[in-house]
Amino acid sequence: MSNQKKLWSGRFEKGLSGIVEQFSESISFDRRLYRQDILGSKAHSNMLVEAGLMTAEERDAVHAGLAEIQSEIEAGTFEFRQDREDIHMNIEGALIERIGDPARKLHTARSRNDQIATDVRLYMREEIDALIQRIRSLQRALFDLAEKSRDVILPGYTHLQRAQPILAPHHLMAYMDQLDRDMERLGDCRRRVNRSPLGAGALAGTTLPVNRHQTSEELGFDEPIQNSIDAVSDRDHIIELISACAIISMHLSRLAEEWVLWASEEFGFIKMDDSVATGSSIMPQKKNPDPMELVRGKTGRVYGHLMSILTVTKGLPQAYNRDFQEDKEPLFDALDTVYACLQVTEEFARNIEFNRARIEASLGQGHLDATTLADYLVLKGLPFRSAHAVVGKLVHIAVNRSLPLDKLALSQFQAECNLIEQDVFDFLGVKNCVRRFQSYGSTGPGPVADQMAAWKSRLTGP
Repeated sequence: MSNQKKLWSGRFEKGLSGIVEQFSESISFDRRLYRQDILGSKAHSNMLVEAGLMTAEERDAVHAGLAEIQSEIEAGTFEFRQDREDIHMNIEGALIERIGDPARKLHTARSRNDQIATDVRLYMREEIDALIQRIRSLQRALFDLAEKSRDVILPGYTHLQRAQPILAPHHLMAYMDQLDRDMERLGDCRRRVNRSPLGAGALAGTTLPVNRHQTSEELGFDEPIQNSIDAVSDRDHIIELISACAIISMHLSRLAEEWVLWASEEFGFIKMDDSVATGSSIMPQKKNPDPMELVRGKTGRVYGHLMSILTVTKGLPQAYNRDFQEDKEPLFDALDTVYACLQVTEEFARNIEFNRARIEASLGQGHLDATTLADYLVLKGLPFRSAHAVVGKLVHIAVNRSLPLDKLALSQFQAECNLIEQDVFDFLGVKNCVRRFQSYGSTGPGPVADQMAAWKSRLTGP
């Protein structure tokens, strides 16, 4: 049995089993919430003074004690005690030891249920802001790579089969757009996070004359959560944030997969700086894109955290249940993992370049200009489905002769369709092909220049 007396032990005759105490503690991971816990306690004590439940002198003693504890935590000299279970009891217990009765008033009209809900929301708000800035930084890195590669033409793929030629900046900006939606999701989530549970108590509120709007405003929340039961039992915001993290991870994993492929000898589309590659312990020739493989691999970890929190919450009755202690480790690790993946992806992006010679040498393969040839026939008056059939036959001839389309003779084109004239060669070949794209958002030089100008304007700001 534990010999340490708990702050909640009034109705108990026996101490807590050591096994149960060790199993139940959360201080090993929730200690990272110390700043948020202290911030919430300061706001709560300010409100207690206004409500006449604490004197200004007592409040000042509480604030001084909390500041001292925070300094010790940040200096690494504060003793976190497992017998005090969590970050709330560790700080409150230490405060009582230092200043006595004023600290005993601090938990007036407050429960650990609304306290932890407040701490986590404050923490999430900060982490969302940090993730948004990290995403923006990655977008800048991708844009810089795009600017250095304005004239690079890549083979575009569908089904991992060669499809149509695309400009490299166009391809990179597709990922930038996906990351922009990630930022939007985080911003939407932040609005739902930024509501205050403080003052909701255990679940029913309080009979004491508290002012929840005061603490909400002081802590920078938009408003207090209306229903006290919902305030302590809702974990939607955590599920939503981990879900947003899972989508970010998916986008990063797709980019990572592509760069892993492009770094291979089979593709050879990118060259990696030594600073972002690793070697083999047995094969001296190897240069591996390990950072991107880890980004790809860690995606499953974030997905697992989402499934974990969904499973924890799926069968819980209102209101607070101790199961909720299991929400923090998935949240913390998901946020840490995604932040690190964004950071290393940016580092990788800033230390690679397109292998222009290898890419250009590969562009003649796959008949990337076939669809543009079909469009040419449409401009000549042929219905598209008929044009598709004609070009299919021409591709078949080119494949059998191991030739690109632009190396077929005009007579061979005209044998399949008498609408084809000498000007067909202005539409063939990847450079001619890319120049023909003109629709909004397409891969032509004009639309791509417009997209890059728009991105440059957006990325100039914070």
